[in-house]
Amino acid sequence: MKPENTLCIIVDIQERLLPALHDAETMVERSRIVIQGLQALSVPLVVTEQYPKGLGKTVPAVQLLLGDDVPVFEKTRFSAVTDEVVALLDEQQVQNVILIGAEAHVCMLQTVIDLLEHDLRVYVPFDCTTSRNPANKQNALDQMRDMGACVTNVESVLFQLLGDAKHPAFKTVSKLIQ
Repeated sequence: MKPENTLCIIVDIQERLLPALHDAETMVERSRIVIQGLQALSVPLVVTEQYPKGLGKTVPAVQLLLGDDVPVFEKTRFSAVTDEVVALLDEQQVQNVILIGAEAHVCMLQTVIDLLEHDLRVYVPFDCTTSRNPANKQNALDQMRDMGACVTNVESVLFQLLGDAKHPAFKTVSKLIQ
């Protein structure tokens, strides 16, 4: 996994969904850390929003980090692998996808299945996803791992992308995870 062959998909971290999720504040906090680290490493980001008319837009805590250049795709299907996302994956010749968001056992799980079917390597930081029920989150992470996704954590993903303490983004990333 290298910054130049990796993309992060931010799945459905939305205003009206968050209050129903277990430990949502921690998930958002950890997601903010990984997003900032990925930005320091120049890893492209894309956002999906599940039926924003009903579930609202991406939460401000995440949206504020993204700016206007990060594409946001609305969807009604549970998987984030929409036609627009597939076009972006192909255009950028992505080999690795870092997947963060909600819910672990629905949209995240179905996205993992679709990404693996596209022969992509998938990395899911366990601390950047959640479900309404923590047992559903754990079950989804187990399924993802069994299917071939790498269930990991924020620090491991960022340091794997850094590869070396001599990387120009090392100090920025190190400060984020302290």
